[in-house]
Amino acid sequence: MSPRNVGRVMATSAACLLLLQAAFAQATGGAPARPPIGTGGTPTTGTGTTTSSTLPSTTNTTNSGKNPSVTNQPIYLTGRVALEDGSPPPEPVTIERLCNGNSHAEGYSDTQGNFAIQLGNESGVFQDASEENTRSTFPGLGSTTGSGGTTNSGGISPRTGMGPAYSKYQACELRAKLPGYRSQSISLANRQPLDDPNLGTILLHKDGGETGTTISANSLAAPKDSRKAYEKGLQDAKRNKLDDATRDFEKAVELYPGHAEAWYELGRIQAGRSQTDAARQSFNAALKADPKFVNPYVQLAILTLDAKKWQELADVTDRAMRLDSFDYPQLFLFNAVANYNMHKFDLAERSIKLAVRLDTQHRFPEIPHLMGLIMVLHKNYAAAAEQLRTYLKMSPDAEDAPSVRAQLVELEHITAQSAVTPSKDK
Repeated sequence: MSPRNVGRVMATSAACLLLLQAAFAQATGGAPARPPIGTGGTPTTGTGTTTSSTLPSTTNTTNSGKNPSVTNQPIYLTGRVALEDGSPPPEPVTIERLCNGNSHAEGYSDTQGNFAIQLGNESGVFQDASEENTRSTFPGLGSTTGSGGTTNSGGISPRTGMGPAYSKYQACELRAKLPGYRSQSISLANRQPLDDPNLGTILLHKDGGETGTTISANSLAAPKDSRKAYEKGLQDAKRNKLDDATRDFEKAVELYPGHAEAWYELGRIQAGRSQTDAARQSFNAALKADPKFVNPYVQLAILTLDAKKWQELADVTDRAMRLDSFDYPQLFLFNAVANYNMHKFDLAERSIKLAVRLDTQHRFPEIPHLMGLIMVLHKNYAAAAEQLRTYLKMSPDAEDAPSVRAQLVELEHITAQSAVTPSKDK
């Protein structure tokens, strides 16, 4: 094995981590905070750079717009529910669909946590009347928040060729329900009958101990005029009337400085317009109004990541993770990136392992990327190569894909040499 080759992999790997930007911001697995609003109405990183999902589509689109009969086919879904340690739940759980604040039981898991359901099939499914017609805490929000905190917009455009039979699932998510636990949520937006039915694993987190919230409760105390301005701002932002939305949110916080949600939404617009200092002030004002509101921490972490202020990034993510250790895999990723770049590799490894555990839907390709670099530190080159292959599979067109492919070639060369070179210890 060549020390020169190892050094080259480590050097380029460190350079890649130093250049990681806030493109990991949007979460839809677990419970990501709503991303900043760009000037074109497109979610951005807060630096003016448009983000897009780097996950490859697994959807079979060959029938899109060509076979109308597809819209009459049922949607089947399979998956597994597990506790955070990977063990089955203590009892069978209800698999429920949440749409615009309405919950609907779709089926049940078995004793091992496995489930197989057909959306909309009510045969043999008991509906809990206490859960029907539950609405979002904030009327007019235009979105719903599941028990795991995942926020889904109701304004997602259907994929071309998707029939009206499935448009009703655009603002829906699937989750597990078990008293005393909260669940990760999986978006059902754009799901079609020919998609891979396997949803993977839905994790359950035991309630108790954590105090973070994904919606600011103190905003309920806002006076009527402040709430009205805030809700008007949400509608204007949804219509991409961002100047009007800015004025609405500014009016809302002027009338009620403790309106954390309005400060947060104002910060999102400012971040999307690259008004970084103003965005920081707004997110900090949201946290001053409600220190338990986790979403502003996530957005501050994105801005801090972009500025490469590693100690500050470690500090803000540490605070956020203490408030919520379940709903935001990206917080653990950000924390790992910060510690890696400060050469605190033990802390980086601890955080990235937690990110791996929580990112059951594989929404953050940077997680296997960083895990691969950690494996290089341990001289586990085969495992490192496998992680980088995973990253390239998830993100084949990423800006750093060429350099990662070069790293992979070096690692494969080292692994091949190790296989044919006798160990000096023998």
